[in-house]
This record gives sequence, C-alpha cells and structure tokens, in this order.
Amino acid sequence: MVRKLVTAAAIGMAVMLAGCNTVRGAAADLNSAANCTEDAIRGGRC
Repeated sequence: MVRKLVTAAAIGMAVMLAGCNTVRGAAADLNSAANCTEDAIRGGRC
C-alpha cells in the first residue's frame, strides 16, 4: 500500500515538474491562476 502511494506521489510530482519546467515557471502559473481568480471575483472572465 505504501509503495503504491509513493509511486503515485512520484508520478504526480514528475507530471507537475514537466508542466512547469522551472521554479520561475511554477511561480508564473500560480500568478496566472491568482489573476484569473481575481478577475472572476470581479465579474470578469479568465
């Protein structure tokens, strides 16, 4: 059971890192999501 959990976590982290490539890319993704949320709160669109 623990082995499956560790494997799933490792795969998830690999996919996340592949999508962002760098820490700077991850920060840009988070910033984009925050801007989208803020726009949606104000009645705008993402």
